[in-house]
Amino acid sequence: MIMSIKVRYFASLKDRVGCAEQAIHSSGLSTVRSIWHAANPDKKLPDNILAAVNMDYVDLDSPVNDGDEVAFFPPVTGG
Repeated sequence: MIMSIKVRYFASLKDRVGCAEQAIHSSGLSTVRSIWHAANPDKKLPDNILAAVNMDYVDLDSPVNDGDEVAFFPPVTGG
């Protein structure tokens, strides 16, 4: 089954991937990690990246479903 996933990038990741959001239409997408690789086949998954599915923070091995929104955030630092 071909799934449609909306992918969003925030902060410095927008510059790194060259866009703020994109749509992925593919089969074989099962986890947040697989979404990153499908959307960015030529880019390494950054260390300590944060991810959310439908606005809930998840780990990279969390499942995704057709119609989900997956967001990626760079690590947050504060002081």
